[in-house]
Amino acid sequence: MHARVNRSTSLLLHYALIGLYLAFALFPLYWMLKVSLTPNELLYGEGVRLWPSRITLDHYASVIEHSQFPQFFRNSLIVSGSTALLVTALATAAGYGFSRFRFRGKLWIVGLMLVSQMFPLVMIVAPIFRLLSPLGLTNSLTGLVVVYTAFNVPFASLLMQSFFDAIPKDLEEAAMIDGATRFQALRSVIAPLTLPGLAATFSFVFTAAWSELLFALMLNSSTAASTFPVGLLAFVSKFSVDFGQMTAAGVLALLPVCGFFFLIQRYLVQGLTAGAVKG
Repeated sequence: MHARVNRSTSLLLHYALIGLYLAFALFPLYWMLKVSLTPNELLYGEGVRLWPSRITLDHYASVIEHSQFPQFFRNSLIVSGSTALLVTALATAAGYGFSRFRFRGKLWIVGLMLVSQMFPLVMIVAPIFRLLSPLGLTNSLTGLVVVYTAFNVPFASLLMQSFFDAIPKDLEEAAMIDGATRFQALRSVIAPLTLPGLAATFSFVFTAAWSELLFALMLNSSTAASTFPVGLLAFVSKFSVDFGQMTAAGVLALLPVCGFFFLIQRYLVQGLTAGAVKG
């Protein structure tokens, strides 16, 4: 009886700690939603309240109808989606090669990929601008896709390698004995088993490209090629900040990302757990 009480107390404490952590983590999102629904005259007039006495959708209407947020939103979808697809394809090929083949210089290549992740981005943004400018890739979405792809491929490749290492080589060898080529074995046998890994890699890259600000700000000076994080700065003027419209734009930008993660959550959870286990 005493052991059962201790176990129940421990379980309640466990769930209480999880609840406190979730409340701490989700409170900024809740506050952003609350500010986006608060009329301008109540933002500073009511003081600090957990919920406004009156809500409005005027901020959302202004963002959609009277700002360039729809264009920024579309640009972010194009850049993030293109980058995620391209990086996932390249990382799958590279990860499969690192996992299944032994070749001279393999350790050096992996080492260089890791070293490339060590440099602060702010230190290399100027050289990248000088490199892309003569090629006409500044002030363009294509330039952002190229840069995001270059910086995400190394980590994504190592991530995909861990998933391929967890899949026994006997499966594809059996398929090749039955007459399949290596590519056919990869496509028909190995690829379906790595769906959780593909989902995890795609999600990681998509989120990284969606929220990236430094390169999107430094490589673009035109509104036509600006992405959502840069577009949020439009709500900041010299003497004031339109918190209502800024938070409304943030909520709108979160909706497709949350919906995307909701659709792939099963594969994502499997991928994040399976990729860390080798066997």
